[in-house]
Amino acid sequence: MTENPLLQRLDGLDARFEEIGTLITDPQVIADQRRYVKLSKEYKSLETLLAATSRYKKLIQDTDDAKALLASETDEELRAMAREEIEANSEQIPRLEEEIKLLLIPEDPEDSKNVVLEIRGGTGGDEAALFAGDLARMYTRYCESRGWKVEVSSMSEGAAGGYKEIVFSVTGTDVYGTLKYESGVHRVQRVPATETQGRVHTSAASVAVLPEAEPFDVEINEGEIKWDYFRSSGAGGQNVNKVNSGVRLRYMWTNPNTGEPQEILIECTETRDQPKNKERALARLRTFIYDREHQKYMDDIASRRKTLVSTGDRSAKIRTYNYPQGRITDHRIGYTVYNLPAFMDGDIQDCIDHLIVAENAEKLKEAEL
Repeated sequence: MTENPLLQRLDGLDARFEEIGTLITDPQVIADQRRYVKLSKEYKSLETLLAATSRYKKLIQDTDDAKALLASETDEELRAMAREEIEANSEQIPRLEEEIKLLLIPEDPEDSKNVVLEIRGGTGGDEAALFAGDLARMYTRYCESRGWKVEVSSMSEGAAGGYKEIVFSVTGTDVYGTLKYESGVHRVQRVPATETQGRVHTSAASVAVLPEAEPFDVEINEGEIKWDYFRSSGAGGQNVNKVNSGVRLRYMWTNPNTGEPQEILIECTETRDQPKNKERALARLRTFIYDREHQKYMDDIASRRKTLVSTGDRSAKIRTYNYPQGRITDHRIGYTVYNLPAFMDGDIQDCIDHLIVAENAEKLKEAEL
């Protein structure tokens, strides 16, 4: 087999794969959940990479063998078979090389996590709240199409409909790795229902996609949490008004980046089951702290969240939804399509796929692969 730079980069992975396979059966490693989960993810990634590498090596060896046969064989039938194999392999090898190069790029450790999805109406008043409601419906439909579970944690309705703010938890496979591209300001251009002159208005809503923290990602002294219980309001029958199912937690936390103490206040009235509401409030507390304590996440995701998401400013937009033209434009990659009704009904996968391709291209360039 001829010298191959890509195969040289794969040297030693078999030994690491065997080492991890031994480690994840060690009782001491299993007892350390943080380490065990990290090693298990690395094991799975290496397993996929080595399977692709095995296919790649076989294609290269088969191609070399076919070339050798073509050079030495006089039987035309065998020579024709060798040429066919060389031609077929020459189409498969480049595709497999790209697959391996992408697998060689270190995965974002957050990609496999579930998410907390926050949508807030930005500039535009009532119309912004209505648009936030449209985005909430869009993401709900999309998540359902992926088989993900969506639960509303909290919401504040707008005066004319929609939401001033709504927070979801989304549970499934590789949720954060898919939805992370949606963080930013989304701008809408349309004629509001309240507009009598038929003029197009511009409004905005912000979306923040946060990876949900696992229980062992952050340390919380649950004995220091102060719980309040109250009766929920709104639809839900007599139980809602007579049982203290709503929960509110207060937790004093010291930000390790600033050293300043801060009281965290979280409410959850999602279900009529108080224990479930407590569990979900704790999950949001872990995510809140995880979001702020992990420096890598702070540097990478939260910096973009600060500039693109939290202000709801129209100038810091990632995507425009133009209703008069039926157009969707993602400004990060110059992606434009004219299928706005389907897009708002949750058909957003093609846009996400283009964002993934663009990001992978950048990663390959940075890794010099």
